[in-house]
Amino acid sequence: MISEITAKYEWDQILQEVDSYDFYHTFDYHKFSIIEPERAVLLVYRNQDVLIGIPLIIRPVFDTNYFDATSVYGYPGPVSKNITDEFDNSHLKLELDNYFKKHNIIAAFSRLNPYINNQKNILNGIGECVDKSAVVAINLTTDLGTQRLGYQRRIKSQINKARRLCDIIKIENNGDITEFVNIYYETMDRVNAKESYYFSKAYFNEFMNSKDFQTDVLLAVTKDTKETIAGAMFVKTNHLVQYHLAGTKTDFLNLNPVKILIDEMRIIASKEKYEYLNLGGGLGSTEDSLLRFKMSFSKGLKTFCIWKYIANESIYRNLTEKHTIKSTDFFPAYRAL
Repeated sequence: MISEITAKYEWDQILQEVDSYDFYHTFDYHKFSIIEPERAVLLVYRNQDVLIGIPLIIRPVFDTNYFDATSVYGYPGPVSKNITDEFDNSHLKLELDNYFKKHNIIAAFSRLNPYINNQKNILNGIGECVDKSAVVAINLTTDLGTQRLGYQRRIKSQINKARRLCDIIKIENNGDITEFVNIYYETMDRVNAKESYYFSKAYFNEFMNSKDFQTDVLLAVTKDTKETIAGAMFVKTNHLVQYHLAGTKTDFLNLNPVKILIDEMRIIASKEKYEYLNLGGGLGSTEDSLLRFKMSFSKGLKTFCIWKYIANESIYRNLTEKHTIKSTDFFPAYRAL
């Protein structure tokens, strides 16, 4: 059957059992990602030697008695142990349906993690898994010279120039990240980001203080004036490093300082024996200028996928007809803006 875990100790225990996980699966990341009255749960399925954990955020649907489930920002999806290509998920589907029915959950959505095995196999036929776009990966298991061969020629020149003009500083875990946060907010203002990207100061401090994963914040500081002009946050878990958030002061965009921060983390993480530095994809999983920027570092692409499941067709259809103004690919449709 499906059990619902909400306590940190039990959540952590499950993650220690599974084959692999990312920081997007951790209790801490869920804790500081939710907003009241949302609640974070880890749905745990056990059957003989099979273990599956599905982290979700449960939230009310408008002024109804119903709920839906979504995932944290990033790349979560299910974690597992002892899943083979022959895995039969029919019993998992039955248990999920029973859980959703019991808790009045009408739909579920999750972004999947391209670096965690068997996610699509686990969810096959339970709703649909839709390929959206590519994410860019730097393979850190090759030597540093081979990695750099994957860089576009132009970016090599930009990195060399920025390194001549800037020093790179790493903020210690208990250090003050105010400068980084301010630069990040300035960047969000410049690109007219959605409100959801304006994470609170507490959010950034939670990253620095969490014991569930390691967070490295790198800053680019000019050598002549000692001004901090850019910053990037990287999160390390198991064999993965995730490029999470970054920003550059408007006056220094011409220097492309974030590029030297990515390059520096590539070097650091390689020496620390991580396997991949994931740069992510485009904004909203589109093939845009952001994706092209990331592809200038590597031709290594992995497919990003989302999971969509309607557990209660009739209620979902009624809510969609009531709240959706026009046709949309957004899921769930009734939450489309």
